[in-house]
Amino acid sequence: MPTIFTRIIDGEIGARFVYKDSACVAFLDVRPLARGHCLVVPRSEVDQWTDLPAGEAAHLTEVAHAIGNVQMRLLNPTRIGLMIAGFEVPHVHVHVVPLDSMANLDFALADTSPDPEDLDELQTRIAEGLAAAGHEGATT
Repeated sequence: MPTIFTRIIDGEIGARFVYKDSACVAFLDVRPLARGHCLVVPRSEVDQWTDLPAGEAAHLTEVAHAIGNVQMRLLNPTRIGLMIAGFEVPHVHVHVVPLDSMANLDFALADTSPDPEDLDELQTRIAEGLAAAGHEGATT
């Protein structure tokens, strides 16, 4: 049975994509830990990040780095956090989270009903920021 991320990648479930290429996609989290929280997900359905080929893991990190730079410029957080936990969905995903404190990484505090209009605006602004920085996978 495909994971929820595979279903999102395949278009069965909608998402606010900010980046797509042949190896991965990135989209806004629907339960953000902080405003602008994105997930970078490989197209290959691999459970543990340590099972990814090293080049694919490096590519996810490169995409997360690009997104983090855009988040920093747009949202001006104290830091951009990067987390690979993998307990929620058995499909590798990198959390790229604007942080003002460690509390922003507490899943118990996730926003379960973010403003859809704000998510739409963030999707556009992050994708435009990626495109302006020369990232061809930006979904503008």
